[in-house]
Amino acid sequence: MEIHQLSFGEVPYLSKRDQAYGQGAPSLRPFYKYPPILESFADVIQDKSQQPVDRRVLVDVLEEQYQELSTSEACQNNIRALGQENTFTVVTAHQPCLFTGPLYYIYKAISAINLAEQLKARYPLYQFVPIFITGGEDHDFEEANHLHLFGKTISWQNEESGPVGMMKTDTLGPVLEEVKGVLGDSEKAQELYSMLKAAVEQHALYSGTARHIANELFKAYGLLILDMNHRKFKELFIPFIKEEILEQPSKALVEKTQSKLEAAGFSGQAYPREINFFYLLPGQRERIVEENGLFQVLNTGLSFSREELISQIEQFPERFSPNVVMRPVFQEAILPNLAYIGGGGELAYWLERKSQFEHFGVNFPVLVRRNSVLFIDGGSAKRMEKLNLSVEDIFRDIEDLIKAYVRENTENEISLSEEKEVLEAIFKRAEQKAGEVDPTLVKAFAAESARQMNSLQQLEAKLMRAEKQRHDTAISQMRALKDKLFPGNGLQERYDNFMGFYLKYGQDFFGLLKAQLDPMQVAFTVIVDR
Repeated sequence: MEIHQLSFGEVPYLSKRDQAYGQGAPSLRPFYKYPPILESFADVIQDKSQQPVDRRVLVDVLEEQYQELSTSEACQNNIRALGQENTFTVVTAHQPCLFTGPLYYIYKAISAINLAEQLKARYPLYQFVPIFITGGEDHDFEEANHLHLFGKTISWQNEESGPVGMMKTDTLGPVLEEVKGVLGDSEKAQELYSMLKAAVEQHALYSGTARHIANELFKAYGLLILDMNHRKFKELFIPFIKEEILEQPSKALVEKTQSKLEAAGFSGQAYPREINFFYLLPGQRERIVEENGLFQVLNTGLSFSREELISQIEQFPERFSPNVVMRPVFQEAILPNLAYIGGGGELAYWLERKSQFEHFGVNFPVLVRRNSVLFIDGGSAKRMEKLNLSVEDIFRDIEDLIKAYVRENTENEISLSEEKEVLEAIFKRAEQKAGEVDPTLVKAFAAESARQMNSLQQLEAKLMRAEKQRHDTAISQMRALKDKLFPGNGLQERYDNFMGFYLKYGQDFFGLLKAQLDPMQVAFTVIVDR
């Protein structure tokens, strides 16, 4: 394997804010509490130690959820360790996508595992447990119900609504069969299919299936899989639920921060509402709104007075589901957490939350950018070598790449840059003469100069098109290469599923990633299979 590390600035597929945070831009510094470096964790540990955390509840919920999983000694040790005051967590999270969804699901898990190990080496008096939150309350089914494998989109179809984690697994039979057909009959394909089939058949709800799959993939590393959608967690969160719904502080706090971010050149990421909670019913997750002194649950006949709502929160806290604005507060209020590991889009909305955390008296974690990876298979690596393309080249726009290739490999002169310079000089002299005779003619000469220059550019484009035809095979290979490595002109990690790589490398795929990825190194990792 050949490893390349690119700076975020060399990856045009990343957002401006993502690049800025990764590069430590001063403009973003006011919006997070700790620098994302190992040295910061001494302060984070001290600060988080001042925040009460109910470790008994945390351990109880984990033990309950792990009763239905085939776990490892490393996971069991980590669960027990969380009952001790010197143990802290590092967290990543993702919604329960179909059979893990895109590759960055995997990279999040590896980033959390590696960060926990680095912290243990740096701070040996403490223990650090990596946790993956499966986001069982998310209800964006259209975003979570599909995966891409070998260029084929496989989708889960069902008629349910509400949280994806609460959907029944009995409609996943056709998905399993389709995946089986795509995977083939190799030994590793049978391993994968057997694992997926067990994950579906052993759990009635998809939240269980999602935890089962993640546990099977990463239990050897001690990664704990946690579904926060649990009554005991919501009971601990009751004071926050009441304050947010009744006093509605988050909207003003987040909007003020968003205004400051906009002044720094960054747009808002998450839309805060007056009430940032949903109400959960069987098959439904509906917004709560306040109208005319009543708290109404949209798309239902439910409405509550202030007193009735307080009673609802106290009796049925599990029915109140935080949205993207309150979910970080919920997570950090429950867990002894030091760091949140996420992608650029996730960290963007965390950057809007610092003042909100201060208001609720919850410590703001270190924001760690998860590892980003492009994996270049052996066939693609050979094609790059044949086309004389470097790793840096492959990130360039395809049309620019083709033009550069044609110019480098043509035997003819197809650039008219010299002719443009000559023409520009001629018209400058002509304009000067015109100005001496009649200044009103200068505009006419300038307009004619622009027309002639445009004609030359069009002729140059024709030369380029003609030369491209002579390199048609290489150009077709280049386009196919870009389409494979950057599907839909986006990053591979946001599209392809891990199973295509598992078929070739098996569990060694995770071992390779674990050995090469460093969540404290802000770089885009390219792994080339030579």
